[in-house]
Amino acid sequence: MTAVDNQTITTLVTLRTLQKYKSQHDRFACLTAYDASYARLLAAAGVEVLLVGDSLGMVIQGQTNTLPVTIADMIYHARCVRRGSPDTLLIADMPFMSDMTPIQALGNASRLLAEGGANVVKLEGGARLLDTVSLLAGRGVPVCAHLGLLPQSVNKLGGYSVQGRDAQAARQIVQDAQDLERAGADLVLLECVPNALAEEVVARLKIPVIGIGAGPSCDGQVLVVYDMLGITPGKPPRFVKNFLADYGDVQQAVAAYVEAVRNGTFPAPEHCFK
Repeated sequence: MTAVDNQTITTLVTLRTLQKYKSQHDRFACLTAYDASYARLLAAAGVEVLLVGDSLGMVIQGQTNTLPVTIADMIYHARCVRRGSPDTLLIADMPFMSDMTPIQALGNASRLLAEGGANVVKLEGGARLLDTVSLLAGRGVPVCAHLGLLPQSVNKLGGYSVQGRDAQAARQIVQDAQDLERAGADLVLLECVPNALAEEVVARLKIPVIGIGAGPSCDGQVLVVYDMLGITPGKPPRFVKNFLADYGDVQQAVAAYVEAVRNGTFPAPEHCFK
């Protein structure tokens, strides 16, 4: 799927591509992107999946969390990323309170695909989203379900912390993942959960699982691009590695991240939770 010499994406990456990777036990790399220049660079380094995350509220807009991000913001940045990388699979976040009802979610998701050029929309939450995911899937809108740590629920959670450490919470995450798959979700993203929980989710699902702070068993890995380049100020989360620290070139750092994901050396034990 990629050019052997320079890893540049040369063919269209689709959900079918990721499903094939899972069946072959091949890992794939994902990074956030918010503009055309970075999108072009990441694709050239071999990143198969780009996520236009509502993290842009923090890393682009300077907000304290993701909550102020609007659907208009997401469409604008998704459109920019799509122009820079037409062949990668593009996931776009549904921002805070953009999916309060299935019908509202359908309207906003359709805009992210039609106006923003996204291939998949990502929604945060478990059982409450079953009807929404079913409606979107039935209307041809691909869905990535986000479980574990939910940044849009930061006020309810009281901060950013590992989820699923107790038995009841872990069982709920596994159940939610299975129910969302049955409802029609095409991908699951697991954030900040123990390795053992992620392993169970990956084993039980037929659809690909993307991890961030969820250990090495996930089918794909994602990081905020500014985190993995050491640009984000402050102490980085445990699951982050600064790949630019060992390289003087951004594209080389991204290529190193892609290779580390593919060969299973990232995430390493020091990036994981028990």
